[in-house]
Amino acid sequence: MSPARRWISFRDFDWGLLAMVLVLCTISVFEIYSATFHTRFASFPTKQVFWIAGGLAMMFLLAKIDYHRLLDWAPWAYGVFLVALIAVKAVGHKVLGARRWISVGPMQFQPSEWVKLVLILIVARYFANLGGRNLTWREIFRAFALVGVPMALVLIQPDLGTTLTYAPILVAGLFLGGINVRQALILSTCAVVLIGGVWTSGKILKPYQKARLTSFINPDNDPKGSGYQIRQSLIAVGSGGIWGKGAEKGTQTQGYFLPIPYTDFIFAAFSEEHGFIGAVLVLLLYFSILMRLIQNAQTAADLSGSLIILGVVAVLTFQIAVNVGMVIGFMPVTGIPLPLMSYGGSSVLFTFLALGAAMNVRMRRFVN
Repeated sequence: MSPARRWISFRDFDWGLLAMVLVLCTISVFEIYSATFHTRFASFPTKQVFWIAGGLAMMFLLAKIDYHRLLDWAPWAYGVFLVALIAVKAVGHKVLGARRWISVGPMQFQPSEWVKLVLILIVARYFANLGGRNLTWREIFRAFALVGVPMALVLIQPDLGTTLTYAPILVAGLFLGGINVRQALILSTCAVVLIGGVWTSGKILKPYQKARLTSFINPDNDPKGSGYQIRQSLIAVGSGGIWGKGAEKGTQTQGYFLPIPYTDFIFAAFSEEHGFIGAVLVLLLYFSILMRLIQNAQTAADLSGSLIILGVVAVLTFQIAVNVGMVIGFMPVTGIPLPLMSYGGSSVLFTFLALGAAMNVRMRRFVN
């Protein structure tokens, strides 16, 4: 890369987007500290800082590799991660009845999180090669197969939450890739029938997964069982009021009533301590980040670049909507983390890599 092109790339890096991301990460670290400082998980804030630092380094590194080259590598990465998902089921580390991690020395590696980035690239490559024309049914079925195989491998771990995060990538690709209204309606009808079949079969979803998916409708039916998490989350959010109780002063969080307040329910813990005002500010930050990404997609140099960024937007939007909806009782408990806020190395690294891919496209929007 010539010095002039390198200078253009650094100039076009979206520093405003990065600033908003770092604000969310800072909020995350302080909230994880507040939720764990007097528990055996007191080291989590420090670990989160290291994950964020590692994610930043990986984001800058990925942003420097031309995204067209990443698209060329995508089929190989897709194959490698399919093997990794099979390996997870065979020799993965089992926690709470699920095999989701592979041990790599002292660290735990969760391939299903990284597959999201690979799927974003492989779906963008697939639809960009089709040229944005009207899709045939054969091309649609191929797209379903691309995403459906890893979805099935993750579902049998079992990990329903991560499985669901793959679907928005396919949906975004189909609508940007050229699906027409008639095809969309037919697929939507088939999806409803399929979901009904999965629900009634009794062979795919575990009983506890069904309980989680229905408990949000009326958590008081089983307040000490499947409805416990939703009830405690609603109490935490409601007790925060307008301004919140203050850092380290949330009774639901500090009293161990709110389950895993540093991961799945971190937004509930934050809302209890910082109230309605704090919660709205966090949601506005997310909204600004997503709008900035969409703006970058509109200025991409080609269709593949737009597909990459909007694939990232689709995944992040889905995760934010499901996690926040879960916390306030509008969505079932699925174990989907809140991007950039929930504790966890795999989730943090995926998010930064996804942002790196989006930055990559932005930096090359004026390069032929």
